[in-house]
Order: sequence, then structure tokens, then C-alpha cells
Amino acid sequence: MVRTGQSFGNRTVEHELLDDGRTPQSVTQMIKIRNKDQLINNGEGRLEKRARFLALRSLESALNVVDPKKIMKARVRLKGAAIQIDGHSLDLKRFENIHVIGGGKASGSMAGALNQILGHRITEGFVSVPLGSMHRAGVIEIHEASHPVPNEAGVEGARRMLEIAERAGKDALVICLISGGGSSLMPLPHEGISLPDKREITESLLKSGATISEINTVRKHISDFKGGWLAKKAYPATVLNLILSDVVGDPIEFIASGPTAPDSTTFRDAIDILAKYRLWDTAPESVRTHLSNGAKGLLPETPKPGDKAFRNVHNIILGNNRTASLTACKRLESAGLHTLLLTSTLEGEARHVGGMLASIAREVSVSGNPIPRPAGIVAGGETTVSVTGSGRGGRNQEIALAAGRKLSFTRRAVVASLSTDGVDGPTDAAGAIADGDTLARASRKGLSADEFLNRNDSYNFFSNLDDLIFTGPTNTNVNDIAVIVVL
Repeated sequence: MVRTGQSFGNRTVEHELLDDGRTPQSVTQMIKIRNKDQLINNGEGRLEKRARFLALRSLESALNVVDPKKIMKARVRLKGAAIQIDGHSLDLKRFENIHVIGGGKASGSMAGALNQILGHRITEGFVSVPLGSMHRAGVIEIHEASHPVPNEAGVEGARRMLEIAERAGKDALVICLISGGGSSLMPLPHEGISLPDKREITESLLKSGATISEINTVRKHISDFKGGWLAKKAYPATVLNLILSDVVGDPIEFIASGPTAPDSTTFRDAIDILAKYRLWDTAPESVRTHLSNGAKGLLPETPKPGDKAFRNVHNIILGNNRTASLTACKRLESAGLHTLLLTSTLEGEARHVGGMLASIAREVSVSGNPIPRPAGIVAGGETTVSVTGSGRGGRNQEIALAAGRKLSFTRRAVVASLSTDGVDGPTDAAGAIADGDTLARASRKGLSADEFLNRNDSYNFFSNLDDLIFTGPTNTNVNDIAVIVVL
């Protein structure tokens, strides 16, 4: 078995995967690449089709191992009157009430699973999920809001959660279900900052090439909910934070902007980030005034490590990119490939990463380095796109486009990349796939890869080739996964 260590409070928790990449008691695949057959048939030859098949199947395996319902049912158990998570126990008889709150792309599925586990023991609950999500969770109310740009419904939901947390009391257990997307789905701008101003700065950061940690540093310092403020309001209740991580390296304070985690960043850090991406001078006046007053000490900082608000807070990461990436490797290994998990902390500009992945594929093809053919290499994490053009696309599609430019004439080689939430950027595609014939096929259609890349138009490039990957919303989110296959 493969083990990955995670944290529960100050303790270490081991996650187990079966040798074929499945989680215990969670063996049925439910998330599919809807157009997989078409993507496979786009391969020019038998081995190209085989390479595409192996890459896409490994991505499906990765998606399914981080299905929130499966993870919750496999990790969170009720034994008598105790809730147990990977061997650690919390006696529910200690608490008069159990409140459930949270938000994120996976939180609706997590809430449904938790309702099945705890049932009537849950006093009340309120969870914010993306618009159009179809979830039921008993007494836990499922509230729809906007992602990635927050709306008034998200503000209303964040207020409801704070109300629940504030009235919980010392004899209550507050279970927080947190996953990627929570920052947008649980917005509560500080007094004096309007939601349109918050939306404006969020949109600017998303287009700037800033990392998710940098974006969330700014979000935390213009919010009354994030950056530990939820934990502050919930104290002295016991808080159990169940997390599906979408942040590279799993820093709890940046996942959904850390509503129940101590914040190590400052107002000055937020100002420096906006200055770094040349957004300070054009930021809404309310945002600049608030951050400047905070940096001058005129406003209280976010709760820091050592604050008593975190004495009763326990955090556990149930799933992350490493879990998914290891599973993708296992699937490739089961097909007889030599495999390598290159990283599960991949960052950088998407087009540069795509070029790097193509270079690795070419090196494997030519020299058998870093692993011999047949080879399967997995890289997980989250890249960024500095948007300078007027096209349409997402970071995974841009990775594939950049890879396709360098894979020309590299036979039996494929690079496929997708977002595990099924939504890559502001598109309906999860990602895209490229191989050694991508440029030739594009040329026959009169398409210039360079032109499409220059205007950040990867969606329309791959749409013309029928090489976009479609899964639909997956109700999970653990960053992105790219797979290289060279036969």
C-alpha cells in the first residue's frame, strides 16, 4: 500500500490507497471523461490511440479517488457515540449540539455523506455550493452561490454561517466542510468594502497570474470571515475542519482562505502582492483604504498563531493532489508502464509548464531518461495564466497547447492535462490533450498554434480539433493533473 501523511490537529494521519489506486470501500468509478472515445480515436495510429487511452484512463482514476462522498465514507466513521477519522476519535457525548457549516465545490457532496454518517445527531447545517449543484443533505441546508466571482447569495450564506458559529457555545461541535472554491462561495467583505469592489479585485487577481496563495492573502485581509475570523467567532466551541485541499502543498491557512486557521500573512503582504502585479494603483479605493489602514495598525490583524480561538480547532485533510496523482501513477503502472510521479506541487506559468512537459516527453522518447519507454509520468499542482489576449481558455488547455507546439513529430507521445473540478478557467471543458500530430492536424485546418497561444485562445484551438476534455462538474477539487505517456 501507498501511504500519504496528513494532519489532524497537531497529529499525523495516514491515508491508505489500495495497490490499484482505489480507496477502501470505494471501488466504483462514477466520474467519467464524457468524450473519451472520441479523444482516443483522434490518435493518428494504433499506438497513438493507445497512448491517449492510457493517459485519459489514468486521469479518470485520479478523479474518482478524490470523489468527496467516497472519501468521507472511507475516512469518517461513527463508532458508537464517537466520530472516528483514520483512527482518531471525538466523543460526541461531550456536545449538546452539532452544527455543520462550510463551502466549496466539494462541500455539497461532503455534506450529503456526513448526513448519511451522523443523521439525526446533526442539529442544523448550512453549506454554500456553486450554482446548479444538485445535492441533498437532510437538515443541512444546501445554499447556492456564484463561483469564481462572488455574488450577494454568497454574502448571505457567509453571514448565516457566522450566525451559526457565534451561537454554538462551548458545549457544541461545529463541523466545517471546506474545499476549493470556498473563498468565492463564502464572501463577506469588511465593512466599507462593497461586493462589486471585492469582485473587481478578485477578477483582476485571477487574470494577473497571481498564485492562489497570493490571491487568498488579499482575500483574507478584506474579509470578516476568512483568515481565521470564522474560528474566532466560533470560540469556545470545538471546531472539526474536514478539508479537501486545492492549494499546492496543502497549507490549511490558504485553503478557502483559511476561515478556521491562524493567518501568517499581514495587511502589508496583501499590499505588496497587489503592487507586485501592478494592481495597487487601479484597485478600488475602498480596498486600498482598508489595507492601508490595516498596515498602519488602525485595524486589527487577522487572528495569528497562538490565538486562543484555535485551541479547540482540529484540522484534517481528507484528500489532496498527491492522493490523486499517486492514483494516476498506479493506473499507468497497472498497464505495464514505467511510472514517475514528477511532483504534486507543480506551479508556474501554464505555457512554460506545457513546454517543459513536452520536453520531458521528447527526452523519454529519445534517450529513455528519466524513465524508459513505455513511460507514464504524472505532474500535479496548479499553474497560472497571465492573461494578455482576448481569447478563451484555461490553464490546463494552455498547458496542452504549449505542449502540442513542442511535441511535433514525437511519435507515440501524449500530454493531457485537466482540472479536477471539471471546469478549466471560464469554460465548460476540464482540459485538453495533445500529441505529436497536434500541429499537423491544426495546420491542415489552417490553425496556427502560436497565434492561438498568443491570444490565450486554447479553448477554440482544441475545439477545432475535438481535443477538449469534457467531464462536467465533478463536485471535487484537488488542483490539476497532467499526464505524459510515451510508448
